[in-house]
Amino acid sequence: MPDDELIRAQLLRGLRIATMLAAVASVGLLSMNNLQKNLGKYDVPATQLTAFAVLAAVLALNVVLVVRRRSWGRLAGPAVAVVFAATALSYLTLPAGRTSTGVDWAFGAANWAGLVVLFDRPLRTVGAFLAGHELLALANVVVVNDVSRNSLARFATGSVTVIGFPLCLGVLAAALGRIGAQAAAAARELERVRTADAVAVAAHRRRAQRYAELSATSVPLLEGLADGSLVPSDPDVRRRSAVEAARMRRLFAETDLVDNPLLHELRHCADIADRKGVEVELDARGTWPVPPVVVRRDLTDAALTALATAVSWARVTVVGSADLVSVSVVADCVESSLPRPATGDVRVETFGGDGMVWTEAQWQPS
Repeated sequence: MPDDELIRAQLLRGLRIATMLAAVASVGLLSMNNLQKNLGKYDVPATQLTAFAVLAAVLALNVVLVVRRRSWGRLAGPAVAVVFAATALSYLTLPAGRTSTGVDWAFGAANWAGLVVLFDRPLRTVGAFLAGHELLALANVVVVNDVSRNSLARFATGSVTVIGFPLCLGVLAAALGRIGAQAAAAARELERVRTADAVAVAAHRRRAQRYAELSATSVPLLEGLADGSLVPSDPDVRRRSAVEAARMRRLFAETDLVDNPLLHELRHCADIADRKGVEVELDARGTWPVPPVVVRRDLTDAALTALATAVSWARVTVVGSADLVSVSVVADCVESSLPRPATGDVRVETFGGDGMVWTEAQWQPS
């Protein structure tokens, strides 16, 4: 879980625990105390005790769910219905004119029981429950009892705390959820921007590295062709151009994601010769570990040069194992000077004569 979502979950869990403790205190202490003190005033005390036991059972189940870090889920609807049923059951045997008084213990208990059930629900759902709770109590005042100014004033005064406190917690939970969602979205956007910046920096670094790798050989050739000091009709210039073109193709191929980078880069080098009409044979035998980029360059430099300068045909053979990788090439080309291997693990041998050149590069993984 991302850090922002973890913080949001921890805040909501802390608020849920606080809401649960407030509900337990309201029902288990205040409401139960009022019920005990006024038990003799009810027409059927057993009905009040049953209603209280139902609300206490809802709170007990909520405690279990909080400890197990689970929500009510699909049980929320039936649980709210049970809370309403317990409230209605209490009002059936409530003495006349005692709604929203100390005798009406359910007025300040059922609201908290329903709130803990609907804690993770939208604010409109919590508001609808509290409105239903108020309407149930108001119906008892208006329908069952004689309506008076005092009873309505008492009902309105009691509703301030019965509705106000739970509604404040519901608003706070909704605000935390909204703030958490906005923080998560902002964190994702920040991560996206950072990733884009990192990709841009990496791409720039790769481009700079490519330019540095080509600047020693390709740039002087291009500058010479541009200022006229090198003539395209010169055979040596043509060979150099062919070799640099093959190196560029290899350089571009190095960034491709393939299973066998060595063969992939050799195929790109062979494509340069094939476009000139040179008959190219590429044979590979065995399996070998993937060489690092610098090692692959040392292994392919000789083959690249021979393929780029071959007249009519060339044969490239790659033989590998876990202990040795060999790249050899035979071509009808002039013998050219090869760059010295950049790694000490690569050994290059070249033999030439009668218009033929044989070159082999070997690498022993350390």
